[in-house]
Amino acid sequence: MKIKNGFVLRDVGGQAVVIAVGEASKTFHGMINLNATGKEIWQGIESGLDVGQIVEKMVETYEVEPDKAREDIQTMVDKMKNAGIIVE
Repeated sequence: MKIKNGFVLRDVGGQAVVIAVGEASKTFHGMINLNATGKEIWQGIESGLDVGQIVEKMVETYEVEPDKAREDIQTMVDKMKNAGIIVE
């Protein structure tokens, strides 16, 4: 999986946001606000990690059970796929 071309992560006033640029901006309007974990998930996907690898990273970084991390990460990934932001 990877982030579809045209979606970029930016820091706006200390807040992580995803915006659409170029062709993607014709069909996706607005921006997505990400919290710290959402930003890490995004960056993990950008760097080519799969869900399992992102889970491992989150478990190392935060006090979270692997099953809960996997569930939350998969939920975000599914939402991103449904929004057309992630491609296989």
